[in-house]
Amino acid sequence: MLNTQLRGVLEGMPKAELHIHIEGSLEPELIFALAARNNVALPYASVEDLRAAYAFTDLQSFLDIYYAGASVLLHEQDFYDMTAAYLKRAEQDNVRHTEIFFDPQTHTARGVPVKDVIDGIHRACQDSPVSATLILSFLRHLSEEDAFAVLEEALPYRDKYIGIGLDSSERGNPPEKFARVFARCKELGFRLVAHAGEEGPPAYIETALDVLKVERIDHGVRCLEDPALVERLAREQMALTVCPLSNVKLCVFPEMAQHNLLELLDAGVKVTINSDDPAYFGGYMNDNFIATFEALPLGLSHAQRLARNGFEAAFLPEAQKQQLLAEVDAYFASLAF
Repeated sequence: MLNTQLRGVLEGMPKAELHIHIEGSLEPELIFALAARNNVALPYASVEDLRAAYAFTDLQSFLDIYYAGASVLLHEQDFYDMTAAYLKRAEQDNVRHTEIFFDPQTHTARGVPVKDVIDGIHRACQDSPVSATLILSFLRHLSEEDAFAVLEEALPYRDKYIGIGLDSSERGNPPEKFARVFARCKELGFRLVAHAGEEGPPAYIETALDVLKVERIDHGVRCLEDPALVERLAREQMALTVCPLSNVKLCVFPEMAQHNLLELLDAGVKVTINSDDPAYFGGYMNDNFIATFEALPLGLSHAQRLARNGFEAAFLPEAQKQQLLAEVDAYFASLAF
């Protein structure tokens, strides 16, 4: 069991969340409320029935329910309400800065204008005390042509998002499938990230780095299968946005005690902890930190390092980054253990 003091430290310390899919923060209660507001029929009789369906065997079994949940999002206000609810939870968990993934193709395929998606999410970010920026993510199970199309549709609103990501089904969809669109996004000056090495092999991590030219790897936990890659990640201080509860829920690891987060830290890799799709995977930021520290032999120094890693890996102006890092160090210096 985690001792009370360390639990309190984890809950109270300043944090950055760099791997959160906003559609994955949609709690069953809000799904049903939006379904009623928008007259959307759901294949579940109740909130309890929907939550009971959250027994995933792999990434795809989760995505099937994830896309069904997103079907209730039809209007700008829906996206606002979803994002505001997440940011309220983030604030409660002492998240100071968050970089939010959103999947416009999930919505444009249903006829929702990309403007409504972006405006709703962005407006909620502006209304929150939590520093929040947006990363537009392409769905990798769709074609690169489709990614180009949604990019063009979203470019008139480019002042409202800072980066480009790549998510959805990793198996059979290697990063190089999106080489041309990522090259275009780099030309346009966007920050670049990609999911790699969650269910896909370590080679996907290398391709994301070398072909897509990403600046962070989302997940990346399978890098340990390739010692040379681990050495490279540590040398280049390439951040991994690791999502522990997600990894267990999607059977990447059988249980938290077998998670490789401590091995990654010990290898010098810049690991961060994040919630991924918290409504589906059993917890927000504090839940992920507590579950990880309960299962692994992690202590106070690891907590400070993980908190610092989050801000160091964030896409923030240097002055804001240094201010937040100073806040982390002051927090830990003030602890009377």
